[in-house]
Amino acid sequence: MPESLPAESLVDALSGRILDLIDSGVSTPILIIDGRSASGKTTLAAQLQNKLFKDGETAPRVIHMDDLYDGWYGLQAGHDYLVRSILKPLSQRKIASWQEYDWALGERNQWREFEGGTPLIIEGCGSLSQSTREYAQFALWLEADETVRQERWVERSGHDHDQWWPIWAAQELEFYARERSAELADFSSLNG
Repeated sequence: MPESLPAESLVDALSGRILDLIDSGVSTPILIIDGRSASGKTTLAAQLQNKLFKDGETAPRVIHMDDLYDGWYGLQAGHDYLVRSILKPLSQRKIASWQEYDWALGERNQWREFEGGTPLIIEGCGSLSQSTREYAQFALWLEADETVRQERWVERSGHDHDQWWPIWAAQELEFYARERSAELADFSSLNG
């Protein structure tokens, strides 16, 4: 059962634990932030990145699953790409190298690299699974009311949520039922 952290103290608590790992000699602590669409993962990742930079004087790398998916039907493919191109190479002390997905072009485009040495925050739907959990020091599951999530989705994306919302939600439900992601988290929080 994940430890429940209140939303208002979440960033401070996670930052403190990550900085403790750095102080103990872990050069690239990995945090995975998962939860259903529009539950606040991206916002939390940015807040945590800023807090770690301020308190730890190190600029954490944030990887967004949105950059790894293969379009609207690509949740599982994005997860697999995360493991293959980022987490496995880092665990072998190699440079992670991947291409970001360009949503406008509908294809992988710009190359990115990360060789470690700073905290890594991975956020997005499908980032926390039985296979990714073994690579991360911490995992967080965010919850939010479905009505709040749908409002955020429409506000953020500008898309008619009736078109993409059910397609994406079905992939989430399948992935989370199989992987039991919420149960794999160290921490959980209600975010909205």
